Amino acid sequence: MVKLRMAGKNLPAVLRDVVDYRKSGLSLNHVVGCPLDCGYCVRHLFDNYDMKKPHLVMSDHDAVETLVAHWAFRADTTPVQIFNRATDPFLTGVKDHLFACLEALDARGLSNPVLVITRWHIAPDDVARLERLSNLRVTVLITWSGIDDQRIEPVDSAIAERSLATLANHKTRTKSVLYWRPLIAGINDTDRHLRRASELAEMADATAFTGLFYREQIRAHFEAAGVPEMYDTIARRKILPRELELKLIAAFGVRPLFRKTSCAVAFAHGTADYNGHFGIREVCDICPASQLAVCARHHVRPDPETVAALAASVGLDTSDIRISERNIEVLGSQEQQRYFMQHALNYQVHDRAQPHHHGRHGRAEVGWE
Repeated sequence: MVKLRMAGKNLPAVLRDVVDYRKSGLSLNHVVGCPLDCGYCVRHLFDNYDMKKPHLVMSDHDAVETLVAHWAFRADTTPVQIFNRATDPFLTGVKDHLFACLEALDARGLSNPVLVITRWHIAPDDVARLERLSNLRVTVLITWSGIDDQRIEPVDSAIAERSLATLANHKTRTKSVLYWRPLIAGINDTDRHLRRASELAEMADATAFTGLFYREQIRAHFEAAGVPEMYDTIARRKILPRELELKLIAAFGVRPLFRKTSCAVAFAHGTADYNGHFGIREVCDICPASQLAVCARHHVRPDPETVAALAASVGLDTSDIRISERNIEVLGSQEQQRYFMQHALNYQVHDRAQPHHHGRHGRAEVGWE
């Protein structure tokens, strides 16, 4: 076991908060630092991109205790992610902490969905250790882009391809998703890229795709690296133009393909989408009929009293909550408040100040005007 150093006192405060709520679940990140240097990494936003060696923020025991004691954690329900914000979970040294956390949670008898996202090496022994988990519903999402411009992504996509093959050859209980990201217009949307993604999908239980998270810090990094401007504006949401989406859907044929990560995870496990996207039916128009049937059986419009109680429990104003067949709309909310309600209800929760426009699937306006 490679022993990681403890992070110094100058670590940004946002990274000392090791549990935060993201759309795909509670995110546990008590290891920070990564040498992979993907240019679009969200670590730019945490002022942590230059920390190349992984460091511990706290022990695995304390991290697991912090996770299960979090106000939003619900046993057997809340989706969990491990090391998806500030490092890669399968880096040498880091994966020892990944497995320690997974095994500690599994030993508690918890059956929560757990997402592990990586673009690094996965060995047969790693898969064997995952397979020994008996309670957690684990999905490994293999990030692959096919980008060969090292200024954007210096990690060879062949590593992800080999890891996907290793999972396919050795797993039974563990599920795998080809995480096709980030798709960038004019960079990795050639016929060659589309063909290769289609081939790789045959080794996965499902495929999810998404676009580029393009904030000012990331644009500045690319500019300094000499990368031509990718889009003419930055955006709060991920950028995936409509024309690019249509192109890749057409190229993918009948293989299971999903616009949302949680939809791909749900399909892999044969369960309903825990984010309740079924209410936003245009998200589902590429989903397999079998998955639509599962989600339809579990899609129940929640009653106002239940919604109001959940909203009140996270400190939201309950005087103007709107419930439709598509979603729940609240006002003045933060992401973690909405996501907690969303996972508790399996129903989409949006803030009216940040609407999800019809057909855009919660993406930036770029390429959809």
